[in-house]
Amino acid sequence: MLKVGLTGGIGSGKSEVSRRLAERGAVVIDADKIAREVVEPGTEGLARVVAAFGEAILREDGSLNRERLGSIVFADPDKLATLNGIVHPLVGERVARLQQSAPDGAVVVYDVPLLTENKLAPMYEVVIVVDASDEIRLERLTTVRGMAEADARARIAAQATREERLAIADIVIPNEGSLHDLDAKVAEVWERLAG
Repeated sequence: MLKVGLTGGIGSGKSEVSRRLAERGAVVIDADKIAREVVEPGTEGLARVVAAFGEAILREDGSLNRERLGSIVFADPDKLATLNGIVHPLVGERVARLQQSAPDGAVVVYDVPLLTENKLAPMYEVVIVVDASDEIRLERLTTVRGMAEADARARIAAQATREERLAIADIVIPNEGSLHDLDAKVAEVWERLAG
């Protein structure tokens, strides 16, 4: 089993790379998806988040209002640390279970947005960073995702800098062009990983 850490700043195209690696045969463990699952209604994770931030972060149906919570934590590093302290251990437990179920010889790609911030690079044999300039990421967040510019800037600022991510990279996938360009770059990376 080859353990690959995949990261990139918000709006870099990391999810596109993750999807393309899965299409080529990688076993992808998506930390964001797991982070959503561990705070679904009825979970211990959601109960702990509500205890820390109050019921105002819930929607009427009892589910987590991610936008409201995001506007609270991305503007305050201490609150973000509190949230991460609740969610990350729960994600870690789920990831360990998924890893144990991967077949021998698999290329297991851990899609981890905060790999750099949480100093997780040593956990992986290879670290891939999907890279795009802050300007391009901001444009993608505001136009493609419809995020308010202030929110997009706050989320970019809450993450590691581009330089910090690049410093831990074994492989960099530049993503400032078309999806066709990205697909060709991912194909090259897959040959290196699976070869």
